[in-house]
Amino acid sequence: MDTSIKKLILAVILQDPELVRGGGAPVFIARDRIEQDRIATYLARITEGVVHDLENGVYILVKH
Repeated sequence: MDTSIKKLILAVILQDPELVRGGGAPVFIARDRIEQDRIATYLARITEGVVHDLENGVYILVKH
């Protein structure tokens, strides 16, 4: 029996905190695009999730 969590937003990674309000996922605020990419990459490796760029300055980390 598989008891893993699937189809869930694990984290939101962004530079401008005004772009996201509330929600159930942790929000990571980066200083710049390089730090945003690094945080997203590290979290994806740790959680085995997938990073999606919403193309508005927001990345979401999803467990499919």
